[in-house]
This record gives sequence, C-alpha cells and structure tokens, in this order.
Amino acid sequence: MPTRKPKASGKTTGKTTGKTAAKANMATRPAAKATTRKTATRKPATRKAAARLTEAAETNRLQVPLFDALGERNGEVDLPEAIFAETPNMPVMHQAYLRQMANARQGTASTKTRGAVSGGGAKPYRQKGTGRARHGSIREPSMKGGGTVFGPHPRSYAQRMPRQMRRLALRSALSQKAIDGQVRVIESFVFDEPKTKQARELMSAIGFDSSALVVLPAPNYVVSRSFENLPDTKIVLARNLSIRDLFTHTYLLLSKESIELIEENFSPRQKEDAK
Repeated sequence: MPTRKPKASGKTTGKTTGKTAAKANMATRPAAKATTRKTATRKPATRKAAARLTEAAETNRLQVPLFDALGERNGEVDLPEAIFAETPNMPVMHQAYLRQMANARQGTASTKTRGAVSGGGAKPYRQKGTGRARHGSIREPSMKGGGTVFGPHPRSYAQRMPRQMRRLALRSALSQKAIDGQVRVIESFVFDEPKTKQARELMSAIGFDSSALVVLPAPNYVVSRSFENLPDTKIVLARNLSIRDLFTHTYLLLSKESIELIEENFSPRQKEDAK
C-alpha cells in the first residue's frame, strides 16, 4: 500500500510568523510612546497667583461707567467694596424675595362655613319616604348656596427675617448686578421741568435696552414725574432699595450721591473688638 505523506501544516508557520510580528511590535512600542508623549501642562502655581486673579476680577467689576447729565460717558467710578464685592448668597436672596412677596399679601380672602351662612335651621324634608338623599340643612357644603369647607379666612402672611440677613440679600443682589456688568452711575439729573421725552433720550444715550431701576439720594418731584411714564423704568430712593426691585429690573442706574447712602445703610455690621 502506498504510504501517505505527512501534510505540511500551516499552523506552525503561522505561529512562527505571529511571534515574530509580536516581537517586532514590542521592539517598536517604546519608540512610539516616546514620540507621542505629551508634556504635562503646569497648573496655576500657587494660591497667591489665584488670589491675584480674583483681586483683578473684583477690581474690574467694581469699576463701572460714569455718565454726565446728558448721557455722555465721563470716565469710570469705583463702587464701594463693602457693598458690591459681596459673594452672592443665593439661598438668602431667595428667602428675602419670598418674604417680601409674602408681606405684600393682604390676606383678606374670606369664605363662610355652614355655621356662618344664614338660614338652614329647619330640616328641608323628612328623613324617609321621599326617595332622596337625607339632609338636615339646606346650608350643608353639598347643597347649593351652602357653606364652604376648608375655605380661606383672613390671616397674616407676614414673615420675619433678621436685619443682617436682609442686608446680606441686598448686598448679594447688588454684587450680582456688578458681576453681570449691569450697573451705571450718573453724576446728576438736570430737568428744568417734567419731560418724559428728555428722560427717554437720556436712557437711550446711556445705552439701556431693557428695564432699569433709577436710584435717587432724596425725593425729586421733577425727576420722578419725568421717569414715571416710562413703562420699564422705576424710581426708588437709596434707603428704600428692595430685593424685588433688583430682581425685576435688568439695569441699575445709580445717582453718584446715592452710593454713599447705600454704603451707609447696607454695609455689614462691624464687630467690636473683644476686650
């Protein structure tokens, strides 16, 4: 019988080729790593550098444009750091806003219970024999014209909040306006007589494209009458600043004289040195 010749298997050749390729790859990998290795970027050096950047940002936000009475830019003015450099505290601002909105509620809503509605003293019809549901009074809550269950009654919605927290909320809102670049300062208002047109031209010259809150140091009838017909503008005194007015108006226009009053009224209380 003819002898079978052993077949040449390709497995051995394949294994040999695979090992050779793997060794070649291993030999070339370190060189590829060396070429593709990236140099690590250095992080900002120290706390001093970060502090310098923070101080520079605060300085920039405390410098706001200054305008004259005609709406022309007249340089810049520095805002007081005690008021406009506060770190915005969102929870306190939210609480102060809710408090102001709650205190504005009259709380006069009132409804009558079945005991307060007149009539209904007699049983409307007999207990049995009519085929209808049994009732003892026509002033039951289920009857038309009857009393109201769990309806509103006159009450007070007033909320109390410590003075220091209220001042912190105002400082936070003012600081947020400064951060957003929405604060402008004007030297003075010059109105010979109430003129809405002149007030509108002044706001346009300053560059206001949205609602604005105008802060005055003292009551001024001519200025107030000039601005009160503008739909998106409100006049308020420096000592009467509120968190709601700051939230509902985009820009803040401060009279230069009102800045000192704001600093005087809303600065944080200084702690006395312990003896």
